[in-house]
Amino acid sequence: MNNMSRAAKTQPGDKLPERQFQVDNVQLFLYNAALWNAHRIHYDHSYACEVEGYPGLVIAGPLMGDWLGQCVMEWLDGEGELESLEYSNRRAAYVGETLYSGGSVVSTDPVRGTVTFELFVKNENGEVILPGNAVVRLAQ
Repeated sequence: MNNMSRAAKTQPGDKLPERQFQVDNVQLFLYNAALWNAHRIHYDHSYACEVEGYPGLVIAGPLMGDWLGQCVMEWLDGEGELESLEYSNRRAAYVGETLYSGGSVVSTDPVRGTVTFELFVKNENGEVILPGNAVVRLAQ
């Protein structure tokens, strides 16, 4: 399928598949180690709670941002490339919470072969804690 036909078939409002995440202490530690992020709120429970006042270990914002990119790349299924991805951390999330990523198509440009998405990470209460957007260019 060429980029014109896929972009033409994609409509505003089309949903991306939702993904579910539940980060544990080890996943959080390894992710932050890979980024060389040594902030103690991500691995030292006592520090996060007693010094910083959080209810638990804080999930790194970039990890949740990566989930948005994964959601879009899964939708692309190798048929294009991610041109841009932006997100904003609005509320903290903690180890043990169940979080959800997803999004929907905002617009398409069949001439350029691009699709623009509105993305989100939601918490268990359905609150968007990390909104974002992305643009993809479909393969020709």
